[in-house]
Amino acid sequence: MAGTNYGADALFILLGAIMILAMHAGFAFLELGTVRKKNQVNALVKILVDFCVSTIAYFFVGYSIAYGVNFFAGADVLAAKNGVELVKFFFLLTFAAAIPAIISGGIAERARFHPQTAATFVLVGLVYPFFEGMVWNQRFGFQAWLLSAFGAEFHDFAGSVVVHAMGGWIALPAVLLLGARRGRYMKNGAISAHPPSSIPFLALGAWILIVGWFGFNVMSAQSMEKMSGLVAVNSLMAMVGGTLVAVFMGRNDPGFVHNGPLAGLVAVCAGSDLMHPLGALVTGGIAGAIFVWMFTLAQNKWKIDDVLGVWPLHGLCGAWGGIAAGIFGAKALGGIGGVAFASQLVGTVSGVAIAGVGGFIVYGVLKATVGLRLDPEQEFQGADLSIHKISSTPERESNW
Repeated sequence: MAGTNYGADALFILLGAIMILAMHAGFAFLELGTVRKKNQVNALVKILVDFCVSTIAYFFVGYSIAYGVNFFAGADVLAAKNGVELVKFFFLLTFAAAIPAIISGGIAERARFHPQTAATFVLVGLVYPFFEGMVWNQRFGFQAWLLSAFGAEFHDFAGSVVVHAMGGWIALPAVLLLGARRGRYMKNGAISAHPPSSIPFLALGAWILIVGWFGFNVMSAQSMEKMSGLVAVNSLMAMVGGTLVAVFMGRNDPGFVHNGPLAGLVAVCAGSDLMHPLGALVTGGIAGAIFVWMFTLAQNKWKIDDVLGVWPLHGLCGAWGGIAAGIFGAKALGGIGGVAFASQLVGTVSGVAIAGVGGFIVYGVLKATVGLRLDPEQEFQGADLSIHKISSTPERESNW
């Protein structure tokens, strides 16, 4: 019977890992549809290569830091219990690899290729698993301290803070250190729109992410026994809330419409196993409002050229999700309970701080040593021709 349970759990986790692996196609097409045509190939290549670099970094370094587990044993040992420990690694790797996929959207169109892959290795190997281990594996006494101080641990069921806020707040210093795309902000105060190159591809990326997110959230239970339909419906309600608020506040703009559901899903990750569906709806709706408002403010007033809006989408909506779990997860608002608002606030701020400092150090060192940015001529030509020597559109090729 135990063998049967291990097999079922291994399959359950594996299916979740495959669904989240598919989400990386969503990241790729969301970025491809948002950037200009001369940078589409680069978007596709970055996401795939970053995933592979993340795998190496997490296998050899990061997973051990977070969970104290390594795979330097015989295959017979690794295959024990239907290989459930291996598929757990695969599952958690897909979370870790979301960090560079998130960052990629913020630094698009002007970042050099190899410095970014170096940053990916360090971030997935060291920075991300440090906080991951604190929250999800009782590392470094963080959860024990919160429990003794506030009566509850920091609750982040599927990674609003551990994954999304970390990714968004690591991306912010990278975006600031790179600077805006050339021609984006004029000296006379005018702003060049740089509209998306393909709304259909942008929408396709959003839909792939939406579908995969149900693996991201539901399979975070990591066993058949702990799987809950509440997580699925809460994810659905948050997605709906984020979409409807974004379509209203964004005045039907398709970019906002297709990022609205993602904002809601980012925010509900932390408390999706605790909230009442109505609480999840409100959480998602507020996240949709945060994204539209802060994306517009950052781009137009603060002149932060975050191409896909990854800081407001993942950084701010993820932080809101960590705090929202402490509000709508409480029994007084229909939740299951077992959370403390103070723990959620401290845990969220801690994740933001580690991400911001870690991102500034990693990208700051790279900028000071090898440089982060394409030179003006390369940026004008586009990352496709400058880095990959080919464009996504045949009309840009020589006519032999």
